[in-house]
Amino acid sequence: MSKLLTLYSTQGCHLCEMALELVAQIGLSDATQVVDIAFDDTLFERYGVTIPVLKVEQAELNWPFDLTSLTQWLSDNGITYHT
Repeated sequence: MSKLLTLYSTQGCHLCEMALELVAQIGLSDATQVVDIAFDDTLFERYGVTIPVLKVEQAELNWPFDLTSLTQWLSDNGITYHT
């Protein structure tokens, strides 16, 4: 079973859409919760200029990332995925 990923995002963010597409390519869409930072002042303050950001437990992967760096980060954090 995969750990739950969080993708910090906001509406209209084309980079966030690209990040979500990478997550979909490795079959983790169902294990990814998308959180819109626009509705939370604390999250907006923390991630407002760095989204998209993927997080699992305490580990974060900041944009820019590609499929190679994403899969390496997932493996480093014990997350299984399908290609």
